[in-house]
Amino acid sequence: MAEVCLKRGEEKDIEAGSLWIYDNEIDYCTDDCENGGVVEVLDSRHRFAARGFFNAGSKIVVRVLTRDKAETIDREFFRRRLERAWEYRKSIGMTNACRVVFGDSDGLPGLTVDKFGDYLSFQITSLGLERFREDLIELLTALLDPKGVCERNDLPVREKEGLPLRKGVVYGEVPTEIEIREHDARMLVDVLGGQKTGHFLDQQENRGVLRDYVKGKDVLDLCCCTGGFSVHAGLYGARSVEAVDASGEALERVRRNAALNGLSCIETRQGDVFDVVHTLCDAGRRYGVVILDPPAFAKSRRVLESACKGYRELNYRSMRLTAPGGFMLTFSCSRFMTRELFLKMLREAAIDSGRQVRLIRELMQGRDHPAAVGEDSALYLKGWLLHIL
Repeated sequence: MAEVCLKRGEEKDIEAGSLWIYDNEIDYCTDDCENGGVVEVLDSRHRFAARGFFNAGSKIVVRVLTRDKAETIDREFFRRRLERAWEYRKSIGMTNACRVVFGDSDGLPGLTVDKFGDYLSFQITSLGLERFREDLIELLTALLDPKGVCERNDLPVREKEGLPLRKGVVYGEVPTEIEIREHDARMLVDVLGGQKTGHFLDQQENRGVLRDYVKGKDVLDLCCCTGGFSVHAGLYGARSVEAVDASGEALERVRRNAALNGLSCIETRQGDVFDVVHTLCDAGRRYGVVILDPPAFAKSRRVLESACKGYRELNYRSMRLTAPGGFMLTFSCSRFMTRELFLKMLREAAIDSGRQVRLIRELMQGRDHPAAVGEDSALYLKGWLLHIL
């Protein structure tokens, strides 16, 4: 088998659980290393360390599949990994709407599979995994028996792996809209036209946190997307909900989701979130609960400093918009915004706001998005429930 040999000391990351190997960590690659092929990773003393997909054209040269020398990478390997992933979701009671496969954390680097009722939506972002695309579709349909499977391989990161962009139905039939259940909420999902795989499942459990905090209160949901937090707030007894987003299409889905759940307390507002919070602060508005779930400002380390300024500005304004004694849920979905950096930003925003801010509960992605220890990028969603005095 083709071989990749690590520089001295670089094997420590693999031993600690890291699943990505970068070009600057590699001493040499044998001539038979093929982009998209499987290679053996050797430590600096030429001992077996791992086996994974190779792609010299990517920043991540090797994506680790296994550290078991006896494990062969074939169709049976993927069947075992998919079965293990699905068994875990069933064991935690998440089967109607959930992430079935979360890439590296499920031992399937570059693969995302989401389940929406009787339908699946998947993405592949690694060249090596693309070679097993047909096998994966067959294995998923045999395991989960869906009515339809949609691929959402239209994300730009595929181009960095040298992969074409495409989306469409690859098995059965997939309706324009699918209805799912989240806690007590009914939600409409567009798997072909919605963002990512159709719906942000990573916040599913955090939406349920609202139950204890919104009853009888005015709620502001910033960057609401299709209204997951807004609908839950309404169902849990909020007096009013103002849902804000830059996308008119997303806000139309908010209104439809509100109607589906029989809610008349939700109003929508279209606009840039920075402009909206500035206007609301100038108007002296206050809300019992403020939810801030912005997009990933920091999509690379290069823009992290400017992204932190954006997060700080939004959090400062959101703290000012929270009524004394009210609560704020704030998030970052950027993997480059670490937990420590996020907390530092919140402290600075609190000082700017002149309010006393208390940390009540730390939040993260749902249990169907497990983060592998040793792979920091898997813990991408950070959040806090704050008490604003």
